[in-house]
Amino acid sequence: MTSSLRCPRTIIAAVAALILTLIGSTFPAFAARIDDQFRAWLEQDLWPEAQASGVSKPTFDAAFAGVKPNLDLPDLVMPGEKPKTPKKQLQAEFGSPGNYFAEKTIGAVSSGGRARAGKHGKTLAAIEKRYGVPGGVVLAIWGRESGFGAAKIPHDAFEVLGTKAFLATRKDMFRTEVLAALVMLERGLVTRKAMKSSWAGALGQPQFLPTSFLKHAVDFDGDGVIDIWSSTPDTLASIANYLVDYGWVKGRDWGFEVTVPDSVSCALEGPDRGKKIAEWAALGIERVSGKPFPKSELKAEGFLLMPAGRSGPAFVVTPNFYVLKEYNESDLYALFIGHGADRIAGGDGRFAGTWGKVGGLYRSDIAAMQRGLEKVGYDVGGADGLPGFKTRRSIGDWQAKNGQTPTCFPDAGIVKALR
Repeated sequence: MTSSLRCPRTIIAAVAALILTLIGSTFPAFAARIDDQFRAWLEQDLWPEAQASGVSKPTFDAAFAGVKPNLDLPDLVMPGEKPKTPKKQLQAEFGSPGNYFAEKTIGAVSSGGRARAGKHGKTLAAIEKRYGVPGGVVLAIWGRESGFGAAKIPHDAFEVLGTKAFLATRKDMFRTEVLAALVMLERGLVTRKAMKSSWAGALGQPQFLPTSFLKHAVDFDGDGVIDIWSSTPDTLASIANYLVDYGWVKGRDWGFEVTVPDSVSCALEGPDRGKKIAEWAALGIERVSGKPFPKSELKAEGFLLMPAGRSGPAFVVTPNFYVLKEYNESDLYALFIGHGADRIAGGDGRFAGTWGKVGGLYRSDIAAMQRGLEKVGYDVGGADGLPGFKTRRSIGDWQAKNGQTPTCFPDAGIVKALR
C-alpha cells in the first residue's frame, strides 16, 4: 500500500525533473542560436551599410565587442515569428488624463527646477539669449526626462540599439539609430564606454536618440566636447537647440489655461483649427487668472486644447506647444512641460480646472469606438485606443449630430453606441 502511494509521487517528481532539465537545456541552446544569428546579421547585413556610412571596421568591431541581443527588452519579435499585439496594450485601462499630473511627479519637477534655476542661472540666461527658449521650459524637460541628471541610465546603447534593429517591431527605425550611434563613435563625438542609454536607446540626460544627438546636441561649455551625459551646460543648451530646430518661436508663450463657455464647441480643438487669440477671446474664452491675454499674443494664432473634453481644464495654446510635442508625441507630455515651466518660473500651482471622473475604459473599447466613428466618416487619427484631439473632437461632432451635449471625451455610453 505504501509503495503504491509513493509510485505516483515518484513518477511526478521524475517528470518534473525531466521538464526542468529540458527547459534548462533548451533555453541556452535557443539563446545561443539567437546569438549566432545576431552575429551573422551584424557582419553580413549591418556592417556593409555602416561601412557605406563612413564607419571603419575597427569602430564597428569595438562597438559590438561582446554584445549579445538582450531578449528582455520589450517589443521584440523572435526570428521566424510574426509580430503580436500585446494583450496588455489592448486591454490596459485608460484612466483620467489628470493621473498624468500627479502632484508627486509634477511637484518634484517644479521644485527641483526652481532649485536649479538659481544654481544654473547664468547658464540658463546665456541659453535663453542665444536660443530664445525660457529657462523654465528647458529645466522642465531636463527634470522630466532624467530627474535633472539623477536618473540611472543603465543599458549599453549598442546592446539596446543592436537588439532592436535586429528583432524589434520597428526594425527600420532602430537600424537608422544604431547606424547614427556608430557614426557618433567614428567621429570621436563620444567614447565607447560612455554609450549608455535607456531601454529604448535614448542617450544621456536629455534622452536623445542618436539621430537627435547628431542633429541637435551642442557644446555649450566650450570644452570642445559635446557631452550630454555629464555636462549640465551641454545638456541644457542641447534641449534648447532641439526645440529651436523644430520651430520654437522666440517671445511667445506655450499657452494659457482658460475657461470655455458652453457656446464654444469643444469640437473646435486641434492644431488645424487655429484662430487669432483675439478671436478666441471674442468668443468668450478667458484666462483663468482673470488677466487679459498678453497684447503681443492677441494678433497671433492660438489653438484650443481640451485634453479631457468638458471634463477637465482647457487651454489656448500657441505653436510652441506643438514644438514641445516634438520631444514626445503626447498632448499630456507637452502640457506637463508647459505647466511645469510656469511653476518653475513662479506661476500658480495646480490647474484651476479640475479633472472629472473620466476613464475606466479599456483601450480595446476606445479602439472599437474609434473604428465605429471611422465607419461613419470621422478622422480619429487611427484606432489606437488613445483619445487624441482628432478622436475627442470627432466625439463632440458625433454627439452634437445625435442630439447630445458635446463632451468630447469617450465614456461607456458612447462606446456602446458606436461599437
